Amino acid sequence: MNEIKSLFGSMVFNEEVMRERLPKDVYLALKKTMAQGTHLKLEVANPVANAMKNWALEKGATHYTHWFQPMTGITAEKHDSFISLNGDGKALTEFSGRELVRGEPDASSLPSGGLRATFEARGYTAWDPTSYAFIKDRTLCIPTAFCSYSGQALDKKTPLLRSMEALDTQAKRILKLFGNKGVKRVFSTVGSEQEYFLIDREMWLKRLDLICCGRTLFGARPPKGQEMDDHYFGAIKPRVSAFMKELDEELWKLGVPAKTEHNETAPGQHELAPIYETTNIATDHNQITMELMKSIATKHGLACLLHEKPFEGVNGSGKHNNWSLSTDKGTNLLEPGDTPYDNLQFLLLLVAVIKAVDDYQDLLRASVASAGNDHRLGGNEAPPAVISIFLGEELTEILEAIENGCMYHSKEKTDMQIGASVLPHFPKDVTDRNRTSPFAFTGNKFEFRMLGSASSIAEPNIVLNTIVAESLSGFADILEVSKNFDKDLTDIIRNTIREHKRIIFNGNNYSGQWAKEAERRGLLNLSTTVDAIPYFIHPKNIALFEKHGVFTETELHSRYEIMLENYCKTIYIEAITLLDMVNKGVIPSVIKYQNELAGLICRKKEIGNLPSVLEENLLSRISALSQSLDKWIYELERSVKTAKTNGNLLEAARYYCDTILKKMRQLRIVVDELEANIGVEYWAYPTYADMLYSVN
Repeated sequence: MNEIKSLFGSMVFNEEVMRERLPKDVYLALKKTMAQGTHLKLEVANPVANAMKNWALEKGATHYTHWFQPMTGITAEKHDSFISLNGDGKALTEFSGRELVRGEPDASSLPSGGLRATFEARGYTAWDPTSYAFIKDRTLCIPTAFCSYSGQALDKKTPLLRSMEALDTQAKRILKLFGNKGVKRVFSTVGSEQEYFLIDREMWLKRLDLICCGRTLFGARPPKGQEMDDHYFGAIKPRVSAFMKELDEELWKLGVPAKTEHNETAPGQHELAPIYETTNIATDHNQITMELMKSIATKHGLACLLHEKPFEGVNGSGKHNNWSLSTDKGTNLLEPGDTPYDNLQFLLLLVAVIKAVDDYQDLLRASVASAGNDHRLGGNEAPPAVISIFLGEELTEILEAIENGCMYHSKEKTDMQIGASVLPHFPKDVTDRNRTSPFAFTGNKFEFRMLGSASSIAEPNIVLNTIVAESLSGFADILEVSKNFDKDLTDIIRNTIREHKRIIFNGNNYSGQWAKEAERRGLLNLSTTVDAIPYFIHPKNIALFEKHGVFTETELHSRYEIMLENYCKTIYIEAITLLDMVNKGVIPSVIKYQNELAGLICRKKEIGNLPSVLEENLLSRISALSQSLDKWIYELERSVKTAKTNGNLLEAARYYCDTILKKMRQLRIVVDELEANIGVEYWAYPTYADMLYSVN
């Protein structure tokens, strides 16, 4: 325990370090900035920068960087040393407040969706003092926002912070109406469960598709996958355990509260879950987690796969986003309490979320859209592409009672009856869980299960914060001028339930019946990224983001273009990689095996007409597959040449989705069939069985 306590946050310029190293007035000014989001003055930044530099040097750091999250989906950093020269040419160490609060990276070489031209290079990074600086690889990393010369957001942090301010503003209006006048800040909290695969690095190096695309573009199913459910929660293998131990230690040093780790459903699949944190810090920490997973895996001779669907036919990887609301007093506002029927503040916040999800289901779906996630959503390990909310039996019955003006009789909690007296007695929850739901209430939070494992959690939380702020804003507008608060409050809750109950579904989201029922209810079914992305620039959604100051219309259009462009580029790279692997590996394997079979048949005939039915049938089958292979190679090559990534991006994306992806699937079917029929010693690439069971 003492080892964990000494490790945790040891490489973070956290509150304890600030309290020790900063003058009291500077510390209090910085704390005010962090607590209330006020502007940090330069006279405060200078002593903070000096203390930060001295602390970093003592920890072995030689450089500093403004660590930011551009629209690439990963983090970016430009390193500068602490060294400067005096008049005698001797080295000094310097780091000013100006260098702390502002940087100037190139803004034209990162995705901007047209906000920056190649010749318009200036961009700014601005320190986010609400997220602690940390030391990684002997470099002081300063979490920052990233904007263009004209002030538009070019990153994921800036709109996330804006959405948190919008939520704070509207939630405090509601809490004030309930007499909570001492609350100075309301913020969303997030815990993001991260799924991932580990395979042997030597296997990874032999698969160009994993290196370039993050997923296998072909591969016959192994004799055994996840059918026996023996990997889920199974004993952790030694190499994986060593990886997890080092990952925990490195995360703890950086203040990331890694809590739970276990084997997931598919062979080679695992999960890490942290303790809940303020959303912008949780977002920073999830980016750090993904980065460290990859680098630490390499040290253990492993490769970490974060793609949503690295292997067809087994579970893909998601990232469950557990979202809630808290106050600066430490109160979880989504905690129902012992009598949720009488907890009107909780019920108002609950129906605000229900209304938000129903009104803006299009935005929530678009916020998790990507080429990789399209392979996963709708499979039996992920929610479908239709958004719905699971509330559980008790809350659903409470809302039905309110809607119908009836009294609700709460159910008494009972103890679990397991049948063995030696086992402990504990209370049974009044509601079961639903792992098929895209958006499930799980006690005192909502679990949004549609995120892909490789994605940043920023976008869905920007949307969640903003749409809930909008619901709360509408409620506050009515209640602040109410002449009969209790009546109007009850009416709001009842009317919201009636108008938005279509989004509530407690059943099996995987069933075909639900898809038909969802359509009957008028819920959207945006099955692909190309279907979902255009909703970002729907007039209703532009108005929403502009009202709350989260995005300008220009910023939304830039993100729309970036997402479409990324989609097109992703599938283009996959198509080119698939063709390369087939031409350079699969075809030589097929020819070599065909020649071997043909030679064997000839030798048998020369010896004395020995029967060769097996060889001839196999050769005939492979020859037929070879002809099909040639056809689909030609079809895919022709389609890739036809594709346009400039001009109308939406049309290009539709072409990639409807034409190129389909031809890639057809080619894959043939390749997988060939792999199943060709001797393993002739096949050029590691098989699924090789990769999924490569780690001991």
